[in-house]
Amino acid sequence: MSELQIRDIRPSDAGEVLTLQRAAFVSEAIIYGSVEMPPFTQTLEEVEHELAENLGCVALLGPRMVGAARARLDGSLLLIGRISIAPDVQGEGVGSRLLEALEERGRGAGATEAELFTGSLSEANLRLYERAGYRETQRVPGDGSEQVFLRKPLA
Repeated sequence: MSELQIRDIRPSDAGEVLTLQRAAFVSEAIIYGSVEMPPFTQTLEEVEHELAENLGCVALLGPRMVGAARARLDGSLLLIGRISIAPDVQGEGVGSRLLEALEERGRGAGATEAELFTGSLSEANLRLYERAGYRETQRVPGDGSEQVFLRKPLA
């Protein structure tokens, strides 16, 4: 995917980001047997608000948005959230490129560590994060699965 371009995420991207996240999270809804999760219940207005002050980025193939990821700084901790990859390019390195870009942005903003989470049944996500150097720090019980929190030093 050498033609993949990464740029800052913008509030004006909200509609496309929301559409992308809903498509991207269908596989997660199947794994967990529910669409009652934030990627599906979040409103356009909530996404617009979330993108107003964000260190996130989007991945573009030509004019098409194929990935989006959000991040914000909490002291020296970069909180990474809602990584969404278009279903037809999942597994082709878009998520890895977005993670690298987020980490670089975090370092530039003064973050010394990054944190993200996923569900315990999301095996592909867990493999991606572990390959990228993230290590599990906590599991929080949920409805039949757990939220798995992972961290990585950015120094």
